[in-house]
Amino acid sequence: MISHKIPDRLFDFANCIFMIIVFIIMFYPFLYVFEYSVSNPALLTGGLLIIPKGFTLSSYLVLLTRGDVLSGLTISIARTVMGPFGMLFVTAMAAYVITKDYLIGIKFFRKFFVFTMYVSGGIIPSYVLMKSLHLTNNFFVYILPVLLSAFNLILIKTYIEDLPKSLEESAIIDGANEATVFFRIIFPLCTPILAAVCLFAAIGQWNSFIDTQLYNSMNRNLYTLQYVLYNYLAAITLSLDQAKNNDKGLIATPESLKMAITAITMIPILIIYPFIQKYFISGLLIGAVKG
Repeated sequence: MISHKIPDRLFDFANCIFMIIVFIIMFYPFLYVFEYSVSNPALLTGGLLIIPKGFTLSSYLVLLTRGDVLSGLTISIARTVMGPFGMLFVTAMAAYVITKDYLIGIKFFRKFFVFTMYVSGGIIPSYVLMKSLHLTNNFFVYILPVLLSAFNLILIKTYIEDLPKSLEESAIIDGANEATVFFRIIFPLCTPILAAVCLFAAIGQWNSFIDTQLYNSMNRNLYTLQYVLYNYLAAITLSLDQAKNNDKGLIATPESLKMAITAITMIPILIIYPFIQKYFISGLLIGAVKG
């Protein structure tokens, strides 16, 4: 009996060591970026960075002296909040509808939604469409085109199909209509998958900058934070010189500013993710059981 336990314990020990190494390899780059961004560049000599050297927030202060950074942060937060919630509302309703086998042409619409996942109109037709809808130089170009996601629709549809049909039937017998069944029963029960889908959408909205470049590049008031920082990296030396002229006490280098920019873009997601992780995991596992 003991002879069988020893290999098992050795395997568990080796597995733990391996996972710790994997964690360090994956986590250290994030830690390095953050610590570099709050360190005094004059004290950095290269190599590994375990703790900040000469703690300073000068790189972040340089970024905050730029009005376009604050404006971009506002736009990014607005689209990251409005976009996912709008998408959840529309996509969840569409997912609920296509679970109804008795609807005329429902098989066609199911195939149609799947078809859109594999075929895209392309950049030029998309731009022509947005322009014809007067969505260029418009904040709602970040919201309206992504209100319906075929991939998220399939996830939510699969999750709804796993729910007991007796819930809907009993509600209908009691006099509830389809809207009441959806908003009072189905929608609350879909919290796990909705949280997972919301995380997907929020990350996509927060990280997106291509749509700004395509549709809103002529309106600086609609620049997202990602697009502002993307442009800022191209002219980082000039911006740094301007910031130093405004405040001689700031200590920053182009490299430290790049690290601060990277930290600004990833910290919000790192803060939010732990709070919805349980919904994220359970939503994907349960919602993807059926084909």
